[in-house]
Amino acid sequence: MNKEKVLVTSALPYANGPIHLGHLSGAYLPADIYVRYKRLKGDDIIYICGSDEHGVPITISADKEKVSPNVIIDRYHEKNKAAFEKFGMSFDIYSRTSLPIHHKTAQEFFKKFHENGLLVEKKSMHFYDNKANMFLPDRYVEGTCPRCGYEEARSDECEKCGSLYEPQELLNPKSKISGDTPELKETSHWYFPLGKYQKFLEDYIQEMNSNYGWKDNVLQYCKGWFKDGLKDRAVTRDLDWGIKVPLPNSEGKVIYVWFEAVLGYISATKIFSENLNKPDLWKDYWQGKDTKYIAFIGKDNVVFHTIIFPAMLQAWNENSETKFILPQNVPANEFLNFEGKKFSKSRGWGIDVDEFLELFPADPLRYTLASNLPENKDTDFYWKEFQAKNNNELADILGNFINRTFIFAGKHFNNEVPSRNELSEIDNKMLNDLQVYPRKIAELFENYKIKDAVLEMMNLTRNANKYFNDSEPWVTVKKDKSICGTTINICLQTIYTLAEIFSPVIPFSSKKIFSMLNSEPTEWLSIGINNLKVGHKLNKSEILFKKIEDDVIQVQLDKLPSSEIVKEKIHEISFEDFSKIKLKIAKIVSAESIKKSNKLLKLKVELKNETRQIIAGIAQSYSPEELINKKVVIVSNLKPAKLFGELSEGMILAVENNTGKLNVLEVDENIAIGTDVR
Repeated sequence: MNKEKVLVTSALPYANGPIHLGHLSGAYLPADIYVRYKRLKGDDIIYICGSDEHGVPITISADKEKVSPNVIIDRYHEKNKAAFEKFGMSFDIYSRTSLPIHHKTAQEFFKKFHENGLLVEKKSMHFYDNKANMFLPDRYVEGTCPRCGYEEARSDECEKCGSLYEPQELLNPKSKISGDTPELKETSHWYFPLGKYQKFLEDYIQEMNSNYGWKDNVLQYCKGWFKDGLKDRAVTRDLDWGIKVPLPNSEGKVIYVWFEAVLGYISATKIFSENLNKPDLWKDYWQGKDTKYIAFIGKDNVVFHTIIFPAMLQAWNENSETKFILPQNVPANEFLNFEGKKFSKSRGWGIDVDEFLELFPADPLRYTLASNLPENKDTDFYWKEFQAKNNNELADILGNFINRTFIFAGKHFNNEVPSRNELSEIDNKMLNDLQVYPRKIAELFENYKIKDAVLEMMNLTRNANKYFNDSEPWVTVKKDKSICGTTINICLQTIYTLAEIFSPVIPFSSKKIFSMLNSEPTEWLSIGINNLKVGHKLNKSEILFKKIEDDVIQVQLDKLPSSEIVKEKIHEISFEDFSKIKLKIAKIVSAESIKKSNKLLKLKVELKNETRQIIAGIAQSYSPEELINKKVVIVSNLKPAKLFGELSEGMILAVENNTGKLNVLEVDENIAIGTDVR
């Protein structure tokens, strides 16, 4: 992999309230993991973010508290910045759109567009709340979408179907400020000709998708907007709070927040450059031909980063000698829900990041969210799942492997890395894994498949535990200490690799592991089988992940409003229906991957008097080796079917957790194969 110059941005969070876990899963944690990986790879990368501090929600919060808008934005900027730092976000700068340099940048764009005749002033109808005595921004009018009938649509855009429309098209509009039906009132605004750039945008997105593989959910959103046809879009609003329109006779007008907020990425990079005493450095990233720009967002921001912002940058490029780069990829995530429902502050449903981190360390939360990112569909955070991720995976798999290895190294090898002697077959397989997995994980990161990368990290850790068990160092230390030394050497090399590949996800814990190893991370592609030299002195080990007890989680569950708890809907079947299903105990005797499928495994299972072939969709949860000799429950009378050209003669029962991982149902070793399950 070649070294790259990379610009990464995350959507600017709004500074009128605290960030919650859903925000982290959408735009922030995926970006941070990607950035940390790219830094380990040695790429020239900067990560830009900051607070979005203009717009009506700020003024409404200020009016309620009878304070100035500055009080609100100062409070939540600092609060969110501190929460991000505690969570481990590695921004190069966390800026603010209220800073003078941002105002200047936004006004420069506005003036250039106006001078080039792009912005047209025209009268139009906008919703006005007579009780509040103000024009209402789009997000403060709610009604029924004229396209799909969604009853919580905004005045210009439907979150559910992605349609854009004129305010007068919204059905049953209501003001979210007063609750009254607003009237449409004439006002004058400057408009950006978004429709003029539709052909350019369609070609641009097609080219980026062809070359870099955009996510399907992003492409579908874009296609929906293009199908309706892009229209001129107002770039000003009738407000007091915001960036003043830099034109004569424009009192009471500010630049609309959708226009200026995305320019916050550019102004933040300018401030970053000035902080380094390199005032022109920002141009290397925003105007460098070899720079790739990746914009991490949630799905509610797709239109701004795939259509509006690229159109604005192209409008600048057409009329200037300086050329801005456009996003190479916009890997937008879907939504993370909380215990089965959307986060809702008004209903008390959810938990804020700062509140969460008062209770638990950051790394277990980072790992839980990363292994369950809503990359292609909405997912859920469950307290029980968080507990299971911490206890069963971080503590019992990763932490246990590290602890066992360090105990052996300390007790039998004077806390030093022992020599590696003649290698067995399982030694060579483990060493091969240390070379294969980092490359596999790197490829997933490069394609923004963070969740799959995390799965592979834990798969390597499972392989490491299996290697430790199969090598039986507690036996070899008595019979042949050199064999035991080889095992512990390889285990320590494995710990080094795990510390590095996990570091983008659990940076605080990885730092502790490197401290225990008395070592430092290397460049990603240098991770291998000899990162720790023979005789290298180790430091004292420590317990990395503490178990979370049931009563601790129950306290959090008890805080939830009982009226909001989701009750599972059950479709009842008759006993006669159920009795048709024949379940039997079977033993897996062989397992192998199926070419061209990353989900299916071909299994041979042994019943009492026969062997069957079953094709199971569990390849993303198990390696073939992990399944050998497991006793499982199968549906034995399922009609045979062909999958990927292979005959499947049954189905293995498995439980799917909330991250999508499948756990096959195992039975006691003493139960005979072929036994009926009743």
